[in-house]
Amino acid sequence: MTPRSVRYDLDEALRHLERSDARFAPWIDRVGPCAIRLRPLEPFESLLGSILRQQLAGAAAAKIQERFLDLFGDAERRPTPQRLLELPDEALRGAGLSRNKLAAMRDLAARATNGEVPRRSILLRWSEERIIERLTAVRGVGRWTVEMLLIFNLGRPDILPLDDYGVRKGFVRAFGGDLEDRKRLAARMVRRGERWRPYRSVASWYLWRIAELP
Repeated sequence: MTPRSVRYDLDEALRHLERSDARFAPWIDRVGPCAIRLRPLEPFESLLGSILRQQLAGAAAAKIQERFLDLFGDAERRPTPQRLLELPDEALRGAGLSRNKLAAMRDLAARATNGEVPRRSILLRWSEERIIERLTAVRGVGRWTVEMLLIFNLGRPDILPLDDYGVRKGFVRAFGGDLEDRKRLAARMVRRGERWRPYRSVASWYLWRIAELP
């Protein structure tokens, strides 16, 4: 799927961040224009991919994902809740899925089938906290996973993922603090993040990029 631009005004977001936080402005200039792009998948497919990639990286994740998608057999290789539920455990385990991931995927598929995991068109009308509450009820889906969906799938402009390592690392680099003292750092991020509203998703994107700078 070709990534799409967000619907809110990124230029206005940058102007707001630079006006509201003078210490942030030089870092924004150093990183350059914001390039948040959306992948507007259905929530089932988005969460399924997150579960599949948990605790995996690089080649290992790609290999297991390929084996998993091969199980669906058609040209698009796109899983659906019903087709996933029909696959035997042996086939899924043979693709490299752990028992915990298999159980999480089946729970997700069952909830998507009965409507507990709504379609994207419905979630677009819900509040962030309602979405987080509903989707974290799925086995293997935590708050961070839903926050990534809110930013990069639903395009919500005001999400600050406090538990994301890259966001925390970028914050410490830009504003100081102790990366290991997570409770105190989270409190500082919440306080400073009030300056960034209603564009904390854009601020988070910049913190990710700051963490990657040489």
